[in-house]
Amino acid sequence: MSNTFPDKINIDKPRWNQDTYLGRAKHFFAITNPLNILATEKELEKAKDIVTKYKKGESLKDLNTDVDGLWRAKALYDSAYHPDTCEKMVLIGRMSAQVPMNMIITGGMLTFYKSNSAVIFWQWINQSFNALVNYTNRSGDSPIPISQLGLSYVFATGGALTTALGLNRLLRNAPSLIGRFVPFCAVAAANCVNIPMMRSEELKNGISLYDAKTDVKVGESVRAAQIAIPSVVLSRVLMCVPGMILPPILINSLEKRGFFLKYPRSVAPIQIALCGIFLIFTTPLCCAMFPQKMHISVARLEPNLRKKLEEANVKTVYFNKGL
Repeated sequence: MSNTFPDKINIDKPRWNQDTYLGRAKHFFAITNPLNILATEKELEKAKDIVTKYKKGESLKDLNTDVDGLWRAKALYDSAYHPDTCEKMVLIGRMSAQVPMNMIITGGMLTFYKSNSAVIFWQWINQSFNALVNYTNRSGDSPIPISQLGLSYVFATGGALTTALGLNRLLRNAPSLIGRFVPFCAVAAANCVNIPMMRSEELKNGISLYDAKTDVKVGESVRAAQIAIPSVVLSRVLMCVPGMILPPILINSLEKRGFFLKYPRSVAPIQIALCGIFLIFTTPLCCAMFPQKMHISVARLEPNLRKKLEEANVKTVYFNKGL
């Protein structure tokens, strides 16, 4: 019984060790599990009830569940409710909707990459979805202003369209396979614009730092933001690589063998299915590339902040890199 109803568990922290890549990967597989979007309202309310009551002190026995049941409820709760406001998030803006939404959008971009009107439509859809996700998952403590989200959306969309349309024009006489990589280039360019712009305040004023020993906030650092933001950009770009590079190679091979002459309507379904298969794995695995809480030695911080923290005998701090 001691294994079924153990002492109090801190469910405000992830279930798995976040200092290891495997632990982070397991955490993000649970968070991005697309099956969570199939949960009914009743199941979501039950998960919320279990999590809320457990935090208030009720035991697992009182809640008629065990450790695994508690963590399942926590994963389902986290998939649907905002961590700061505790409000239910818009369905397609949740992390659990990332795989099904992105597989459709990515499949569309890869299938209809030749027509300028189709390129404009799918790149616009992609950046609109990204903007919705950013807004849905905004911080409750220091929310990103709507104006900043809007500006990031405009510039990211502009960057993606400029890249896609420009490369399509430049590569119009290139081999078919080369042209199929244009959507990836456009998405990568948009990420390189969107994320830094969305978090531009952190690049100006710094990102919050916390003492690694006491978890007490000790200041803000621009240097930390300069580490966090490129880390997020890199993981987002790498997340797209398998699903936007490998399917075009396979599709191009099938096209050369005449497969699509026999099954012309199968192009889009195959692209979407392949993207979905890759995204199921690349989304959590790339989110786990860097720790959510990144540690940094005080010696690497700005001179003024470093001096202040060294005088307070603080050796190591951490910051939330974001997603």
